[in-house]
Amino acid sequence: MTDRLILAIPSKGRLQEQVEHYFADAGMGLKKASGARGYRADMSGFADVDVMLLSAGEIAGALLAGEVHFGITGEDLIREAAPVLEGRVALLKALGFGHADVVVAVPRSWIDVTRVADLDDVCAAFFQRHRRRLRVATKYVTLTRAFFAEKGISEYRIVESAGATEGAPSAGAAEAIVDITSTGATLAANGLKVLDDGIILQSQAQLAMSLKSTWPLAVRCSAERMLTRLAARECAKASLTLRARMNGETSETSVLVPRGALMDAVQDLRSKGCQTITAHDADYVFEAAPPILAAFAAALSG
Repeated sequence: MTDRLILAIPSKGRLQEQVEHYFADAGMGLKKASGARGYRADMSGFADVDVMLLSAGEIAGALLAGEVHFGITGEDLIREAAPVLEGRVALLKALGFGHADVVVAVPRSWIDVTRVADLDDVCAAFFQRHRRRLRVATKYVTLTRAFFAEKGISEYRIVESAGATEGAPSAGAAEAIVDITSTGATLAANGLKVLDDGIILQSQAQLAMSLKSTWPLAVRCSAERMLTRLAARECAKASLTLRARMNGETSETSVLVPRGALMDAVQDLRSKGCQTITAHDADYVFEAAPPILAAFAAALSG
């Protein structure tokens, strides 16, 4: 690995659009590098960052292999590839987009099956009746096995899904599924329902850090610059700058407040004698100790 910071982002789809917007909003626009066959991009204002365009699944693998320093992909893919993250990958920040749940779903016609405990009973009965185990179709083999083991379910077998998992029961390839869903509409369209306690993971896009990569000083400095910029933009979006002038004075007082505390701050300033108060958006607010930098430092030292 070079002495340059390597960031992997999705190469296509809705998640790519959301990631590009996330960086562009912080003034860090991404543009595909010329002559790179679409596999690399340049980041505005950060010439020391190499941006790789990979599939969402490849990003999880690259983080685990130490081939990239940072990667943005779904938490479901990271945890499927590495059920134990300690010493391998650190999840620095949940980004608030790319939401989807990994769920256990069964046919809607199973009216008496609403919880995982009910599914356990069905598995036992299915084996007694058919002398074979109930089939669960999924792409999430690792997550499914861990969840079912935790719930004490053993009379089943996994059918690895290569296509549209939600269609497996109606096609006769499986009796139940574990799949990812955002709204549940696709499951419902295929005659399936999510068990009441069948949410295995509430996933979203994560800014993840590889603990298998090498982190020389130059790379750490590049990482800190990038994270500082992202944190400053996030803080600015969550805050307002209030400007107020005390009665009879010419100088203004500026106060940074959370957006949700705007009216409380206005009332407090008025109680101190301020009459005219204006609220302003800031492009960036550089905090003394952004939480994401603290998480980065802790991951490096851990």
